[in-house]
Amino acid sequence: MRKQNSIFENIDWLLVVFYLVLVLLGWINIYAAVYNEEHKNMFDLTQSYGRQMLWIGTSLVIGLAILVIDGKFYAAFSFPIYIVTMGILLVVLVIARDVQGARSWIEIGSFKLQPSEFAKFATNMAVAKYLSALGIRMEDMKTKITAGLLILLPMALVLLQNDTGSALVFIAFIFVLYREGLSQNVLIFGFLAGVLFILALMVPNTVLIGVIGGLGFVAYLLMRKTRNNIIVILIITALCSGIVFSVDYAFNEILQTHQRERIEVLLGKRSDPKGAGYNVNQSLIAIGSGGFTGKGFLQGTQTKFDFVPEQSTDFIFCTVGEEWGFVGTAFVLILFTLLLYRIVFIAERQRSTYTRIYAYGVASILFFHLMINVGMAIGLAPVIGIPLPFFSYGGSSLWGFTVLLFVLIKLDSYRMYILR
Repeated sequence: MRKQNSIFENIDWLLVVFYLVLVLLGWINIYAAVYNEEHKNMFDLTQSYGRQMLWIGTSLVIGLAILVIDGKFYAAFSFPIYIVTMGILLVVLVIARDVQGARSWIEIGSFKLQPSEFAKFATNMAVAKYLSALGIRMEDMKTKITAGLLILLPMALVLLQNDTGSALVFIAFIFVLYREGLSQNVLIFGFLAGVLFILALMVPNTVLIGVIGGLGFVAYLLMRKTRNNIIVILIITALCSGIVFSVDYAFNEILQTHQRERIEVLLGKRSDPKGAGYNVNQSLIAIGSGGFTGKGFLQGTQTKFDFVPEQSTDFIFCTVGEEWGFVGTAFVLILFTLLLYRIVFIAERQRSTYTRIYAYGVASILFFHLMINVGMAIGLAPVIGIPLPFFSYGGSSLWGFTVLLFVLIKLDSYRMYILR
């Protein structure tokens, strides 16, 4: 492989432009979300928007540093980076103090860092490294188990920190495995498991078990009575029944109290507009009040008077809706869609399997964050507290997404070669 003449050689500038535009729009909306008359200076470090500008500046430095490093480094050191990151997640469990029920932050003076944001990037590298190795086939059970363990380990460590939202992001890797040959039956079963989870929260277990048993019996009557078919029916029936019985444990022991309440509100099991449903109700009011073109920059009343909690972080999208209306929200969603499309396009033009898999991981993680965060803001997803990529306030999340994306940009600059 010849040495690159410049760190900017073969850089996909369109992807860089998408990144810069989204980061800039995010900062503008953070400014609007926390704006007050006493702090008009956009670079005031005592305010969220001033600190976010600091994070943006350091993110650009991080992005440039990533481009300086030889692209072969990332493929070669994928597993060491993964192992170090898992070690840091373990350290967090020991030294982190409890913040609103979660132990997710490393604190050094006034500086706080959330390692789970970087675990997504490290896991993506490790999965890409493993699946791109010679002789690895997704059809083999050993491959499925090993890839699954690489994903489940950080997910479990983040769950132990009581950060359920960040842990659920690792589910996005199912799309990567599917692209690399995982049977569509797994996706179908995963979808059905999700449906069963929701039904088990709304319907008595005895009724669901009866329905599952009945469907299994109907399948037995309709299918050929071969040994394999009978075994498959029994396994599926047993798995579905196991999911139903495990819902109570997962719902009551894994999810935090406020998350359980928000899911119950979303499913209509309880009405709590001033409690668990307050955030979503205020977010819907803010977005709806924006109308078609919005109220205008710094003119949002829901925003200005702090009606929506976490408006610069988890609910930043409602600021867009109130001040820029349907036009603004559509523009932001189109930008994200174009970004995802560009990443998939980049993935498919690679000669290197490692880079292709890594690119699909980037697309999957960003897609999951986008769908859940926007879904939270418009009441279609439970409030689990994950940021909108490049938009939400926070240094750790912006750094994490920057590393995730710029490593892809660097790897893509080597697209004419095969990295392992």
